[in-house]
Amino acid sequence: MTDVAWAVDWVRRSAQVVAEHREELIELDRQIGDGDHGENLNRGFKAVVAKLDALEAAPETVGDVLKLVATTLMSTVGGAAGPLYGTAYLRASKAAATPELDSAGVVATLEAALEGIVARGKATTGEKTMVDAWTPAVEAAVARADAGGTPAEVLAAAADAATQGAQATIPLQATKGRASYLGERSVGHLDPGARSTELILHAAAEAAA
Repeated sequence: MTDVAWAVDWVRRSAQVVAEHREELIELDRQIGDGDHGENLNRGFKAVVAKLDALEAAPETVGDVLKLVATTLMSTVGGAAGPLYGTAYLRASKAAATPELDSAGVVATLEAALEGIVARGKATTGEKTMVDAWTPAVEAAVARADAGGTPAEVLAAAADAATQGAQATIPLQATKGRASYLGERSVGHLDPGARSTELILHAAAEAAA
């Protein structure tokens, strides 16, 4: 069931998986960026969990949970990740302003997140960014929902597609962000933002399952 409890569980699972992969994300970012992606995201999600734990009243909608994530990441995460993920969760929160999401609601939430990232980062597919993981994730979610999939199945399809999208960034040359300064030397590396996207979407799917 993709309700408020699911959203809270998603956040906690996201924090856990980001912490577990912190060193990996740091190393990926060190290869083509400034090496702070894992540290920044880990600090951000730790702060989100602390805020969740400190809430006096339970959130009423899925959007309330996602808005808390957005505002916390924006205020605690530096680099590119804070504004990008913050905008993603903020847009998603507006699409998820209900106590529970059906499959169409899950799709709308993921679509809004992607729109936020594209609007903030001015990136499109093929530029070796998190958009390369988010775009196939949203496309797979739409297809699964159109085929009558449950919310959990929609999220699972999105997560699997994000994994494929992240892997597909390896042969790409970066044309956006700090990695673009490397030119051809960016080829052969997995984009850290695409990798963290994959981790976070799998956390959503696992929480729904």
